[in-house]
Amino acid sequence: MIQLWQRIGKIRALAALALVAALAGGVVIANWDSGEKAEPVNTAANTAANAALPKPSETSASAAQSQDPQSKAQDAASAAAAQAKAAEDAARKKKEEEASRSNTRSAGPPSYPAPASCGVYSGHRNTGCTLMVAAGYGLDQMPCLDKLWTKESGWNPSAHNNSSNAHGIPQAVPGDKMAAYGTNWKTDAGIQIKWGLNYIKGRYKTPCGAWGHSQSTGWY
Repeated sequence: MIQLWQRIGKIRALAALALVAALAGGVVIANWDSGEKAEPVNTAANTAANAALPKPSETSASAAQSQDPQSKAQDAASAAAAQAKAAEDAARKKKEEEASRSNTRSAGPPSYPAPASCGVYSGHRNTGCTLMVAAGYGLDQMPCLDKLWTKESGWNPSAHNNSSNAHGIPQAVPGDKMAAYGTNWKTDAGIQIKWGLNYIKGRYKTPCGAWGHSQSTGWY
C-alpha cells in the first residue's frame, strides 16, 4: 500500500513537471510568434514614417523656391540702384557741361593782340583784313577773324564741304547765298569775304563774337 502511494506520488510529480514544461514551452512559442508578427507592424510603421518625411531633393527644391523671390527682389533692387546711379551721373555730367558753356559765354570772346596794320598779313588774309577795317571793325578783331576762317576753310575760296554744301572762305551754307555779292562767288575771295563779314555782323556783331561761339559750339 505504501509502495502504491509512492508510485502515485511519483506519477503526480512527473505529471506536474510535464505540465510546467508544457506551459513554459507555450510561453516561449507565444513570444516567438509575437515577435514574428510584430516585425511587419514595425516595418509598416517605419515605412509610413519615412514616407511622411520630405525627401532631400524635395527639401532642396522647397528651399530654392522659398529663396527665389528673395533673390529676385535683391537683383531688382541692385538693378534699380545701378540705373539711379547712371541717371545721376548723366545729370551731373550734363550740368557740368552746361556750366562750362555758360562760363565760356559769360567770359566773352577771347582777345588777341591787334596787328599794327593789315600789312602784316598777305594773300586772302590781307584782303580780309582790309575789307574788315572798311566795314567798320578795328584791327583788334582781325586775329579772331583769322582764326575763325583758318578753321573753317584755311582761307581757301574753293573750299567745299560735300556733306553740308558749305562753300568758300566763310563756308556759306549753301554757297550760292554769296551770289548776292557777285556772280563769281564760287572763286572770288573778295565776294566771299564781304558776304562773310555781313553774316558775322548780323548774327554775332563782331568777328571775335563769332569766333567765341565757334569755340564753344564747334560752328558759327
